[in-house]
Amino acid sequence: MMSNVNIAAKKKVNDIMTALFIGGTGFSVILLVGFIGFVIVQGFASLTPDMLSFTPQGLGNMFFNTIYLVFLALVGSMLTGVPAGIFLAEYARKGRMTRWVRMAVETLASLPSIVVGLFGYLAFIVMTGSQWNLFAGALAVSILTLPLVTSVKEDALRNLPDSYRQGSLGLGASHWQTVWRVLLPACFPRIMTGLIMAAGRGFGEAAALMFTAGMSTDIDWTNWDLTAQSCPLNPFRPGETLALHIWALRTEALHPNAVQFASASSAILMVLVVVFSLAARYMSWKIDKKMGGNR
Repeated sequence: MMSNVNIAAKKKVNDIMTALFIGGTGFSVILLVGFIGFVIVQGFASLTPDMLSFTPQGLGNMFFNTIYLVFLALVGSMLTGVPAGIFLAEYARKGRMTRWVRMAVETLASLPSIVVGLFGYLAFIVMTGSQWNLFAGALAVSILTLPLVTSVKEDALRNLPDSYRQGSLGLGASHWQTVWRVLLPACFPRIMTGLIMAAGRGFGEAAALMFTAGMSTDIDWTNWDLTAQSCPLNPFRPGETLALHIWALRTEALHPNAVQFASASSAILMVLVVVFSLAARYMSWKIDKKMGGNR
């Protein structure tokens, strides 16, 4: 009898916890859908054809600046974060130096973006004697995303089954060949997850870009001379992003239709983030499926 009572109590607790987990998951999904829906509906209600133009009066130039800056920042994060993650997971030995490296990565992850922006202003603008530019903004954003890419890469490699390494080494491959040809392809979906999270940080960053990328944009879409300040692909020109534009509209409100422009900019930025995330997930799925031998 006592055993049946205990079983019934455990089943009741199990049902309650299951309901809590399902409720928490459902609340998160509803919150995300509601938030995205509210921003997009409100933004597109304020959107006009003139706002979509690539002119000083439209949002097209800020849209391009956002994508271009995030691309530059992701390249910088990958060039430093991926090797750092590989080193910590595969080559670093336990010791004082490794602990210091991990602490440095964790400290970078907790830095406020405004502090990184001030550092970027001093290091990439003042010390180099240059003006505000997209490249300096991308470097500042890559500092913010570097810990994320490093930690995700390290965790992805550490969570792979040890049989991957042992099998490759047993076939005569070197350690580097094992990392490059076996481990990296196996954890590619996790790498894409880290890059998506890093891109999301770059899309929404504003504080660090105030001091580095600048708050003006002068693009001539007929000028493709990379040395010209008005060339769209010149990384050393000032470039205001959508997030920074939203901040300026809601704080300074110098534009007569500041509220409408801010709402439209928020909707465009939200759609951009969602489309980028879905496209990256799809690409990761396709590559993972191809590597697994499925067509």
